[in-house]
Amino acid sequence: MTDQDTTARLDWERRIYQRTDTEGAAPVPHVVLPAVVGLSADGGAGHVMLHWEPVNGAVGYVIDRQGPDDAAPQRMRHGGSDVSAVVENYYADTALQVGPEYQYRVRAVAGADGPDGAGDEWVAARAVLGGSSPPRVGVRVQVDQVVAPLDRVWHMIGSERLSQVFEGPDDFGNPIGSEFVESLRIAVRELGATRVRAHAILHDDLKVVRRGADGQLELDFDLVDRVYDTVLATGLRPVVELSFMPEALASDPSATVFGYRGIISPPTDWTEWTWVISRLVAHLVERYGLDEVVTWAFEVWNEPDLEVFWSADRQTYLVLYEATARAVKSVHPDIPVGGPATAAGDWLEAFAAYVAAHQVPLDFLSTHTYGNVPIDPRPILDRHGLSDVAIWWTEWGVGSTHFGPIHDGAFGAPFVVAGMKSAQGRLQALAYWVISDHFEELGRPPRLLHNGFGLLTVGNLRKPRFWALKLVQEMGPEVLATAESGDGAGGLVGSWASRHPDGTVDVLLWNTTRDAAEHQGNPLLDREIQVTVSGLPAPAYTGELTRIDSTHSNIGIHVDPETTWPDEDGWRRLHTLDRLYSESVPDQPPVGGQLQILVTVPMPGVVRLRLTPQTTGAAAGPSL
Repeated sequence: MTDQDTTARLDWERRIYQRTDTEGAAPVPHVVLPAVVGLSADGGAGHVMLHWEPVNGAVGYVIDRQGPDDAAPQRMRHGGSDVSAVVENYYADTALQVGPEYQYRVRAVAGADGPDGAGDEWVAARAVLGGSSPPRVGVRVQVDQVVAPLDRVWHMIGSERLSQVFEGPDDFGNPIGSEFVESLRIAVRELGATRVRAHAILHDDLKVVRRGADGQLELDFDLVDRVYDTVLATGLRPVVELSFMPEALASDPSATVFGYRGIISPPTDWTEWTWVISRLVAHLVERYGLDEVVTWAFEVWNEPDLEVFWSADRQTYLVLYEATARAVKSVHPDIPVGGPATAAGDWLEAFAAYVAAHQVPLDFLSTHTYGNVPIDPRPILDRHGLSDVAIWWTEWGVGSTHFGPIHDGAFGAPFVVAGMKSAQGRLQALAYWVISDHFEELGRPPRLLHNGFGLLTVGNLRKPRFWALKLVQEMGPEVLATAESGDGAGGLVGSWASRHPDGTVDVLLWNTTRDAAEHQGNPLLDREIQVTVSGLPAPAYTGELTRIDSTHSNIGIHVDPETTWPDEDGWRRLHTLDRLYSESVPDQPPVGGQLQILVTVPMPGVVRLRLTPQTTGAAAGPSL
């Protein structure tokens, strides 16, 4: 790590949790929601399960808990999530001791940064020990009941700044540019990605803006063109994050973030800023055509609610958004623009209120979260007459901490599957951040397995999170009715089933907890899952089980912990071992259109059961 990287990392750690100043900003019309009703708590093996009735207008629910060692109630943060609110009306608490009684209170919230709702009802329960074998959960799948089309919200992917396509080898000889481009191709080929969102298209390394000797601004889009030519050639379209501030425009060029020193201050002259934006967008239309560019999107800045990313205040960001959005639309009204791209769901109420009051263009509302399933901002948009605006989470991931500790292991796999199911029907994009461990924000990777954000390692080995997204991508277009029951159903064990046009049925099962402290697993949370698949029309099926857990589809178990970087033979061996584990299921035809199978799923773990109709004359179906 260079001295510049070290300085950037220390600065990041000092400022990352400091929120941008909101003093002097227009008051936010916060809504206080009514109390939840129907709150219950039930003790199970290794957890307490909470349930309650949904509250109209809630984006999510916050949970307070008081345990035997707590002097006062504590807000549950699920092992470090940046948003404490959960979107579902249930929750499995695993961050507890078995035996003692815990008290719980749940309140609805109208925004991630708004006040708690009303209500002070408390319920109590105790977690218990399991038996000699894991508790059993039942999952029922009804193949003849299609409930919705599959919504492929994961088709937007996050990426490090795209100028990496020009990079040569790093200090260890790893070829950055070529591997980075290949990671984008893999995202298209194996995950179905169609869009990529990345930082810093206006960073001075792309030489977009300079001030001439006469004081006039000069523009050069040559390197931007080369970047987008490369990206488009992979099959992806860009979500153009309009940042960081070019030095020629910046009011404070010394205010920067990351090792590559992206400038985070507002412009000195707003007219110059909007001229640059309108000229950039117009150039892209001239080069690639309007029909192409209207399929892109333009996002205004990145996480301005964090001091580390925006040196001004909230009101100044709202001015930035309005000026930028109008500049984009001045080129053509059909070109999509959105924001505020905040961290942790912040500012959404204030942003929506401003956009509505000032009639500012807004095609998509964007924000970020880590370590939790995204909350539901739709009620905020509805309150401000913006119901037709799309919701894009342009950054999302299992954890927000650079270099670990949960990015390389199996914990992220069920997290990804559960999040993508939760997004169905309520979000239009949920972009995993990021595709590749070729990631330089706080310094280049020091070793192969360093718990980087990437779905792919340096060298493009697939991590468990990648395999989880691949299983989701491989689902059929029709979502089937499923139901879970038993100890941990819903909160720990989830299910998601689909049907393909040829009649193949996929059943995804997972076992997870929201508590990241359990990322290495807990035997008390392992479960046996009895899967019952009904309504099968074919007389026989071929069965296959695919597994992702600590010992399956996990490249980490094949890497010597003492190895910093593999040698040539080591790379060859790892690429040979980089595959998704699957096993066949013994044969037996369905009875009355129904099959059953009993599988053990550790926590964390994902299993896919695939049932493929056999052709006439083939052997009988799976022994289920």
